[in-house]
Parts: sequence; structure tokens; C-alpha cells
Amino acid sequence: MPFLNGITLLLLFQLLGEVTARWLHLPVPGPVIGMGYLFLVLLLHGGVPVALETASTALLSHLSLLFIPAGVGLMVYFDEIAREWLPIVLTLLLSTLLTMAVVALAMQALVRRFTPKDQNQTTHQEDAP
Repeated sequence: MPFLNGITLLLLFQLLGEVTARWLHLPVPGPVIGMGYLFLVLLLHGGVPVALETASTALLSHLSLLFIPAGVGLMVYFDEIAREWLPIVLTLLLSTLLTMAVVALAMQALVRRFTPKDQNQTTHQEDAP
């Protein structure tokens, strides 16, 4: 029964995300918004309920099965992908580099923000000749 309750909870959050995305005409997919809602609820709850942990563990153990539709899509659209390989490769490379740059800048900002002031001064004093 915990598995069924957990799946129901996951689907309810996905539905809530879909409704929010469509109602507010957001360019973000509903499941992503639903994950955000779930994350906030879990933060407020202070942990993961047993039912949700049971369902998510079962889903993760069969994660490879979730890639089958994507593989089928690749085979169905293989001709289009072969014709448009250059824009696809460029988009993948540029988006990967952009993501890495944004994550690096965010990490630097967070390190600067959460490093104690006296530790910053000590580090800089040790670097000086």
C-alpha cells in the first residue's frame, strides 16, 4: 500500500504542476513545476514520507525502462536527426558549456557568500609574499 500512496502523491504533484503551467501560461513543463512543489513540501515536512520513499526507490530501480521511449523516438526520427546533426551537436555543446559556466559562477558566488569573513582574510594573508 505505501507504493500506491507514493505513486499517487507523485502524480498529484505532477498534476498540480501541469495545472499551474497551463493556468499561468508558463514556458516551464508542468512536471518540473510539480517537482518544485514537491521539494518545497518536503522541506516544510522535514523529511521524506515512507510511502514516497518506497515509490521513488521502486521507480529508480527500474529507471532504465524509462529510457526506452526516448530510444524509440531516436529510431523513429533517425532520418531527421541525420539531416540536422550539425545544429543538434552545436546546440548540445553550447548548452553544455553555458550550463557549466553558470554553475561555476553560481558556485563561486555561493562560496564567497557562505565562507566566513575571517577565513577569507586568513587565506589572502597566506597568499601574500
